Order: sequence, then structure tokens, then C-alpha cells
Amino acid sequence: MKKRLLGKTKLEVTELCFGALPMGPLQKNLTVEESAEIIELALKKGVNFIDTAQIYKTYEPIAIAMKNTGIRPIIASKSNKKSYEEMEAAVNEALQALDVDYIDIFHLHGAREGANAFEIFADALKCLVDMKSKGKIKAIGISTHSTAVANIAAENDLIDVVFPIINMNGTGLIDGTKEEMVQAIKKLHSVGKGVYLMKVLAGGSLIKNYHKAMEYARSIEDYHSIALGMTSLAEVEYNVDFFSGKQTEELLFHTADDKRALVNSYLCKSCGKCITECPNNAISFDSESKACIDANICLTCGYCTPVCPEFAIRVV
Repeated sequence: MKKRLLGKTKLEVTELCFGALPMGPLQKNLTVEESAEIIELALKKGVNFIDTAQIYKTYEPIAIAMKNTGIRPIIASKSNKKSYEEMEAAVNEALQALDVDYIDIFHLHGAREGANAFEIFADALKCLVDMKSKGKIKAIGISTHSTAVANIAAENDLIDVVFPIINMNGTGLIDGTKEEMVQAIKKLHSVGKGVYLMKVLAGGSLIKNYHKAMEYARSIEDYHSIALGMTSLAEVEYNVDFFSGKQTEELLFHTADDKRALVNSYLCKSCGKCITECPNNAISFDSESKACIDANICLTCGYCTPVCPEFAIRVV
């Protein structure tokens, strides 16, 4: 499997990055033991890069997999906390839960934020700068669905790595077009930023067009890694084979191509918190003021589930 230096970070990552979101409680909700086994296989197969986040609640299986295999991968985590103190707590939480001395990359988790993202995260970014100076993190990043943020990040000397959304349908972009995001990625690469790609399968909705979607993502060229969520041993095997150049003409595992977010209208209290949290504006109120999810644009990211005080939303 190819490895590439992640911009100027000196971190050499595999082209395939293990996305830890789907296995966690926001989506598939696998047991810690099941999740750890899947991560262990990926590590043994040579994947050396894992993407997680505070909100994903997947630190525990990653820690177990590292302990069981003796393999310390490059780890990227993220938090959407805005204050200095909350971001500091988020980094310390990751260090403790993962049982590591440092986090390789820590992102500002800015999926929904637009051009003013760096103003909103100003205090949190200051915290990450301080944490980097103390050796608690090695690189600072931002995850984003915004072409504007990606372009601004290219000019921000404090940002080492950017994790932008891109896929052949342009699903999930909150401003601009997929062509404009591709240009932003090229700009990031040209100035030495590390770039790894998010949601190239559009949250699983492009799984039936896996090869075409991957061909599109890899044609961009100006990236260093691609994060793919994996929730089974078979998915790990398939993705590793694909990124290792083996001929895999069709998907050989049962995929979650029907994955969807559902609302229990009986439980919904019409608070609107899910509408505010959705990064793709896929949730609105129906005629009865109940949350309603547009499956055509839903990313099945699960970000809406933890904010619902009634536990009325589930990604299945």
C-alpha cells in the first residue's frame, strides 16, 4: 500500500485511512470488542492512519487495538469545542482515553462552519498551538465541508493539515461546487498542507459505485490519504486489497448501501436541535412540526443523534 508524507508534517501515512466514525454509537454502534477486532485487522494489514473524533466515541476500541497488536498508528482526532478550556479538555481526554503521550493530528471540527470558521475557533486554535508547543499534539488541522474554509486554511500558517469533504456528486458541500473544492485542495497541496479526503463515498450512498467514486477521488491527485469508514472485517479486506492495487471487480461483502437516518416521530419533541446540528441541511420540520430527514441529501454522518435529548434519531 502506498505511503505519502502528509504535507510538511513529516508524518508518512498510508493512502487508506481508517475512518472510525461508522462503527461507533453515532452509526453502527458495534461493541467495543467488535470494533477493536476490525481495527486490529486494519493495522495488521498495514493501514497506519486512523481518523477519529471526540464526538465519535471510538477512542476505547482504538486503544485496545493498539495494545493487542503493539502497533502505534498515526492518529487524527478532532473536537468542535470553541473555548480554550474546552479544547484543552478535549485534547487531554483523547490522550488519556487512547493511552498515548501525544496525538499526531488534532483538528478543529468545523464541518458546518463557513468563512468565519477561524474567528469562531480563535480561542480553540490558540489552545492547539499551545498544545503543539508542549508536544501533546504534532500537527494542527481543520475538518471542513466548506470550500471557503479550505481556501482560507491554505493561507493560515498555523494549520498543518486539512480534512475536506469531496465526492463525485458534490454531496455535503455547504458552499461552492465540487470543482471549486478540487481547486482548493490543489491550492492546499501547493503550499505544503497535508490533505486527506472525507466522505468520498458520500456517507455510504455511493457504495454501489465504489470504483467510479474512488476513481474520481484519486484523480484529484493533490491528496495524501483517503478516509473510509469500515464496520466489518470484510470491508477492511476489500479496501486494503483495492488500495494495494489488487483487482477487485465487485464488492464481495454485504454493504450498508441502505444505511439511513430515521426519526421516531413519537419521541420527537420538536426542539430543532438536530436541524441546527445537521452539516448538510438535510433536516427540517414536517407539517406536524416533527423532525423530517431528506434521504436524498442526508450524509448519514450521525451528528444529529447525540444532540437529540429524546434519542429520537438513529442511523441504521
